[in-house]
Amino acid sequence: MPLRRVGILTGGGDCAGLNAVLRAVTRCAISRYGATVLGVADGFEGLLDEPRTVSLTSAMVKGLLARGGTILGSSNKGDPFAYKTVENGRVTTADRSDEALANLRDLELDVLFVVGGDGTNAVGNKFFLRGAPIIGIPKTIDNDLGATDITFGFDSAVNIVVEAIDRLQTTAQSHHRVMIVETMGRNAGWIALQAGLAGGADVILIPEIPWRVETIVRAIQARKKLGRNFTIVCVAEGAKPDGGEACVRELVPDSAEPVRLGGIGDRLAGWLERYDVGECRATVLGHVQRGGAPTAFDRNLCTRLGAFAVHTAARGEFGTMVALQNNRLIATPLAEAIKQIRLVDPAGEWVRAARDTGVCFGDG
Repeated sequence: MPLRRVGILTGGGDCAGLNAVLRAVTRCAISRYGATVLGVADGFEGLLDEPRTVSLTSAMVKGLLARGGTILGSSNKGDPFAYKTVENGRVTTADRSDEALANLRDLELDVLFVVGGDGTNAVGNKFFLRGAPIIGIPKTIDNDLGATDITFGFDSAVNIVVEAIDRLQTTAQSHHRVMIVETMGRNAGWIALQAGLAGGADVILIPEIPWRVETIVRAIQARKKLGRNFTIVCVAEGAKPDGGEACVRELVPDSAEPVRLGGIGDRLAGWLERYDVGECRATVLGHVQRGGAPTAFDRNLCTRLGAFAVHTAARGEFGTMVALQNNRLIATPLAEAIKQIRLVDPAGEWVRAARDTGVCFGDG
């Protein structure tokens, strides 16, 4: 089908690679199909009230390949099907989807690309079921979308954590400390697992494997007997002790993610210092994992996904999300893409490789 007007928005949390996808979609749509490209500002919120759009041209996206964040802005609070506002301390929820759909029709788009994680693509699927021409592009540093082998933004976040672990190795060794690195990831342990493994962490704690403080203590003490007077612990924000709950940093009732995890690093440091393991320090990387330039891997993945998404639209394959499976790009139904989150398999190859090389997961 001919592509005349193409729209794109970025939703959910920001990450490295969003601008690279905007660049790829814009350049492919213009050079291959002669289309006009419109960017919708601030995620789905840009479709409410007076639509906020910006014209994306080849000149405008020049230089975006290496630039972090998103020039369109993003939001995880703008679900038009359940739009939340806070008035006098009370949260009210309204269905503003009719308004958003009317504004979307007024834009006369042949396709709207929604770039985001499970939440953004779930909203996109609702729009598709209401008749909108939607195609999803998978983004999340958590790497927890089930329909794709990897999401862009993940590799960049992992590399940031690895650099932090490399730096903490030297200061931990100098002061004979237990250094705890807390990563993002929500309920999936992919960042902590892959960054911990690449950074040589001695202990990796992830949500998929409940752990016990006593087991971690034994691992630290075993290292000391071998003359290794420091330990690196990489812990995912959603990791929880056996029989316990994940740490909640704050509640944000008007957000799509009202429960925000965090604080397990400091809590674990306090627990460990009750034992004779030495001084413990926690470093919470937080949003530094989302910022900065994307890695070469993510730049290439974004370019591939963006161009493939445009060709998918030209074929009229709406209601899909482009994905990478077995290093091949495919278009999978949005309903399947958001069906379940992708978690670390406790018995899978990644965990086995870590255990085989001496990593403690706190469950022994």
